[in-house]
Amino acid sequence: MFDKATVRDLDAQGKRVLVRADFNVPLGPDGEVSDDTRIVETLPTLRYLLSKGAAIVAMSHLGRPKGKPEPGASLAPVARRLSRLLRQDVPLTTDVAGPDSSRLAKGLVGGQVLLLENLRFDPGEEKNDPALAQRLAALGDAYVNDAFGAAHRAHASTVGLPERRKPAVAGFLMQKELTALGALLDHPAKPFVAVIGGAKISGKIDVLEHLLGLVDTFLIGGGMMFTLVKAQGGAIGRSLLEEDKLETAAHFLRRAQEKGVRVLVAPDCRAAASPQGGETRVVASDRVPDDWLGVDIGPESEAQFRAEIVGARTVLWNGPMGIFEVPAFASGTLSVARALADATKRGAHTVVGGGDSVAAVHEAGVASHITHVSTGGGASLEFLEGKTLPGVQALDTRVQAVS
Repeated sequence: MFDKATVRDLDAQGKRVLVRADFNVPLGPDGEVSDDTRIVETLPTLRYLLSKGAAIVAMSHLGRPKGKPEPGASLAPVARRLSRLLRQDVPLTTDVAGPDSSRLAKGLVGGQVLLLENLRFDPGEEKNDPALAQRLAALGDAYVNDAFGAAHRAHASTVGLPERRKPAVAGFLMQKELTALGALLDHPAKPFVAVIGGAKISGKIDVLEHLLGLVDTFLIGGGMMFTLVKAQGGAIGRSLLEEDKLETAAHFLRRAQEKGVRVLVAPDCRAAASPQGGETRVVASDRVPDDWLGVDIGPESEAQFRAEIVGARTVLWNGPMGIFEVPAFASGTLSVARALADATKRGAHTVVGGGDSVAAVHEAGVASHITHVSTGGGASLEFLEGKTLPGVQALDTRVQAVS
């Protein structure tokens, strides 16, 4: 159950509200924002606060500038896009919680929005430096975290700041993410199918283990499937293999069998001589020729996966089914995207997380037909692993907010 206070619990009239957003968006060759999804997803929170008479001091990171200014990581393109989306001027500060930020923040009146320069231009952000957190806290009267994508980071803007500036509440996007993902862990409707892919089993094993008590069926594709195939004695040619995870894979399969959870590893795959493209052939996943490697799930796997997904009432998908960035190897991933959309139309609760999976539902044109498309890759994974997210833990509970 979602028990955190939200912006609806906040008396925002006449206040300067600090909003931690996730504007870590891709920039195109022209230096402008090429995908504004994360900005658009935060607009409901920003517009709500503005409608209540608040002034907003927004903040975010962009990229990994390692504690010092980098021209290519400036939030200037975000400020321009946000100005257009909000239809008002959104100035960008020249520093992070420095003299310019302080001057501009103090001059704000209700209905205005200010954007701080990239938080990671200050080395104190990623270190959760108390001094930076205090300077940020001095810029406003209340705190809202709407950056689910950064909630798994214990940084100054996600942990130190809400400890020093109360009330500290969740934005609408944060609430939406935690509610949708929480539904997967809190009495999900059955049958519950988890489609897990991606390159390495090491990055997903904690999710697999945590979901063992909840999921009815796992559908496994992507490069990680070959470590499971190898653990069962199959021949995988030059397919991706984490040799040091073979026992981990075998242990997971044993645990799943003990708990009565079905694990359907893609039975066939598309194999190629090169991961960059070229000739492909469909082979059994456990009989990949020596000089070939698996690059996508095969047509039989697509059919079986589709049947399982469409027949489910709860579906989680994280990770592509093959080398999705190569168009010739994207069929399996796009097939899963379309199957999730069809499951949603039949009334299933469907959740997609992870960069490539999110890109796939957009490429397939079905994003609007998915119950929830998560904006947080690492954060959603850690949540599904059962971990406490520092940025969420730092927020007030509803009881604290109203007491």
